[in-house]
Amino acid sequence: MIPVEEALARILAAVRVQPAEQVSLTGALGRVLAEDVGSRRTQPPAAMSAMDGYAVRAADVTTAPTTLRVVAEVPAGASYDKVLGGGEAVRIFTGAPLPAGSDAIVIQEDTERDGDRVTVREAARQGAFVRSAGLDFSEGEVLLPAGKILNARDIGLAAAMNVPWIMVRRHPRIAILATGDEVVMPGDPVGPNQIVSSNALALGAAVRVLGAEPVLLGIADDDRDALRDMARGAQGADMLVTTGGASVGDHDLVQSVLGDHGLEVDFWKIAMRPGKPLIFGKLDETLMLGLPGNPVSTLVCATIFMAPAVRAMLGQDPAASGDTFDAILGADLPENDRRQDYLRATLTPGENGQPVVSAFPKQDSSMLRLLQQADCLIVRAPHAPALAKGGKVTCLRIPASAASF
Repeated sequence: MIPVEEALARILAAVRVQPAEQVSLTGALGRVLAEDVGSRRTQPPAAMSAMDGYAVRAADVTTAPTTLRVVAEVPAGASYDKVLGGGEAVRIFTGAPLPAGSDAIVIQEDTERDGDRVTVREAARQGAFVRSAGLDFSEGEVLLPAGKILNARDIGLAAAMNVPWIMVRRHPRIAILATGDEVVMPGDPVGPNQIVSSNALALGAAVRVLGAEPVLLGIADDDRDALRDMARGAQGADMLVTTGGASVGDHDLVQSVLGDHGLEVDFWKIAMRPGKPLIFGKLDETLMLGLPGNPVSTLVCATIFMAPAVRAMLGQDPAASGDTFDAILGADLPENDRRQDYLRATLTPGENGQPVVSAFPKQDSSMLRLLQQADCLIVRAPHAPALAKGGKVTCLRIPASAASF
C-alpha cells in the first residue's frame, strides 16, 4: 500500500491540461478561463453624476444659500458640450457625464428651482456625488484571471468590460463505468441479492460540478467480455472512472480484463480508509481511475483523487481553496491504525468562531446517508495517537452547494 499523498502526486503527474476553446459570453457560465481577461474599456469612461441634481463648480457653492443660473439639462445618454462658467449650473441626471468645468453635484433635494435660476441650500465640496473616470476599472486591467470558474457575477463583469468572446478550457470528458452483477439502476427490478446502484449517478453529478462532462457507460456484469466491450466506450475520453471490481477477488475483474487490453497499472492499493482498493493507470491514451464499489468509499476517493485530477485538467489549482481547515474536536477519538482515516463528521459553531467537529459514532462504509449528512471529513494520519475532546484536527470540507452565484 502507498500513502495517500504519494497516490495523489502520481495521479496529478499524469494529468494533462485541456486545450483552450473560444466561447461566447452567453455560453460561458460555469466554464474555466484559459487565459486572463482584461477590460476593453474604462468604466466609467468619464466623470459621471451619481445622483439627480445640478452640476456645479464647488468654488461657487462654498456657502449656502447660493443662487446659480441654469444653462442646460443633461439626461443620461446626452452631454453638455460647453465649459461651465462661474455662477452657472447644469440640470443633470444619474449616469450623465459631468460638463467640463464642473466638479461637484448638488442633489436635487438640496435645491429650489425658479425658472432658469436654482438656489442651492447646502454647500457642496469638490467631488461630491461624482463618479470619477475609471472608478470601477480601466482599459487593459485584468479583472478575471485564468483558472477562474465563471459565475453569474463574472459574466456581468465581463459584459461591462465589453468582452463578447473568451477562451476557456475544453470540458474534460470523464467516462464512468459501474461494474457488478449485484447492482441495478434506480427504478429497475431489484433481485433478492442485488442493490440499487448510486455510484455512477453520484460521480456523474460530481463531474458536472467540477466543470467536466460525464459519459455514463452503464453497468458491466461480472463477465470478462461484457466488461471489455463496455469499457470500449471510454475511447476518446480523458479519464475512465470505474466503480467496483478494483480488488483481487475472483469476481473483481477490472484490473485483469483491462490489463489484457492495454491497461498499464501504476498502483492499486492505498493506505486509507475507506477506499484501500483503488487502481490508477493508463488505458491506451486514457487515464484510468478504478474506485472501490462501496458507495461511501467511491465518493470519498472521488473527493480526494478524482476532483483534484479534474481541476488539474482544467488548469486550476488541484487543491481548491478552503478544501482543508482546522477544527476543535467535539468528542474523543481513539488511536488510529496504519491507514489514513477519513471520518464523516458534522460541524457546529464554537467559541471565538472556531468550528467544532464531531464524528458520527458509526463509520461503517456502507452508510451512505451519513456521508450525505456530513459537513466534512476528519483526516486522521496513520498511527495517529488517541485524541481527547478539545484537541485540534484537520478536516476536509465537503462542498455544500452545486452552484455559485
